[in-house]
Amino acid sequence: MPTYLFAIFVSFILNLVLIIPFINLLYKSKLQRQNQTTKDAFNRPTPIFDKFHQHKSGTPVGGGILTLLTTTGVFFFFLFMYFLLHKKILSNYPSLVAEIKIIIFTFISFGILGIFDDLKKIFFWRDSQFFGLRIRHKLILEIILAAIVSFWLFSDLKIQIIYVPFFGVFTISWLYIVFSTFVIVAFANAVNITDGLDGLASGVLTIALLGLWVVSRSILDVPTSLFIAAWLGGLIAFLYFNIYPARLIMGDAGALSFGATFAVVGLVQGKVFALLIIGAIFVVEIATSFIQLLSKRFRHKKVFPVAPLHLWLQLRGWEEPKIVMRFWLISMILVIFGLMVAFMK
Repeated sequence: MPTYLFAIFVSFILNLVLIIPFINLLYKSKLQRQNQTTKDAFNRPTPIFDKFHQHKSGTPVGGGILTLLTTTGVFFFFLFMYFLLHKKILSNYPSLVAEIKIIIFTFISFGILGIFDDLKKIFFWRDSQFFGLRIRHKLILEIILAAIVSFWLFSDLKIQIIYVPFFGVFTISWLYIVFSTFVIVAFANAVNITDGLDGLASGVLTIALLGLWVVSRSILDVPTSLFIAAWLGGLIAFLYFNIYPARLIMGDAGALSFGATFAVVGLVQGKVFALLIIGAIFVVEIATSFIQLLSKRFRHKKVFPVAPLHLWLQLRGWEEPKIVMRFWLISMILVIFGLMVAFMK
C-alpha cells in the first residue's frame, strides 16, 4: 500500500509543477476554446449549449494531454523500480506484459485520437473535408481501436466470461469481443459528453477511479493498482485547475482516453456490473444524449428539452457549481453501492 500512495503523491507533485508552464504553452499555441456556433450530430446549431458555454471562450483546451504523459511516465517509472528492486509484480493473468500492453495502448491510442479531434476543432482543419474528423469517422476509429483492445482481452488474457450478480457466471466466448468493444466505445464517449461543466467529468472520474482502485487492491493486481495510483495523482492536480471557473479544460484528448481506459480497467478486473454502477453518472449522461439523438433522427422531435442531463439541469436554472457538487455526491454513493456489488459472492 505505501508504494501506491507514494505513486499518487509523486504523480500529483509532478503534475502540480508542470501544469502552470503547460497552461502557458497552451495559450502560446492558441489551443483555446473558441466562441463559435457548435452543431449537433445532424449538423444543426445548438443555441442552448452555446448560451451556457460562451463564458468558457478563451479557456485553454487539452489539459488531459499532460495527465496522459505524466501518468504513463510515472507508471513505467514505478514498474522499472519494481524490476530494479526485484519485487514481484502480482497479476491475475498469466501474461503481465499483455495486461500492461492493453492498458497503455488504450490510454495512448484514444488519447491520440482525442488530440487530433481537439486540433481540428480549433484550427483550420475544422472546415476541411480531408483533415476534418467528422462524427462518423471518429466513431469508426473508436470502434477499430476498441475492437483491437477487446481482441487482446479475449486472446491474450483469455477473458470470455461475464459475472452477473445473483445469476452467476456466463461464458460468451468470442461474443465477448463485441460486448467489450461496445463498453469501451460507450464509456469513451460518455466521459466526453460529461465533460461539459467545470470539474464535472474530472471530479466524477476521480471518485469512480478510487472505487476501481479499491477493487484492484482487493484482487492483488499490481499493474492496475499502480496505473490507477499514477492516474489519480494527475487527475487530482488537474481537478484543482479544472473546478469552476476552470483555468483548463480536459478536451477530447483526455476525455476519450480516460473514458476508454476507465472501461478497460473495469473489464480487466472482471467487474463489468460494478463498473456500470460506479460509472453510472457517465452512463446516464450518454443515455440521455443517445435517446435524444434517436428521437430526433426517427421521430423528428425531442424527448428532452435539451440533452445531456447536466445541460437540462442548467436550462432549469441550476447553477454550474451546484450541478457539479451534487453529481460528485451522487458519484460517492454510487461507488459505495458498486463496491458492494463487486464484492458480492
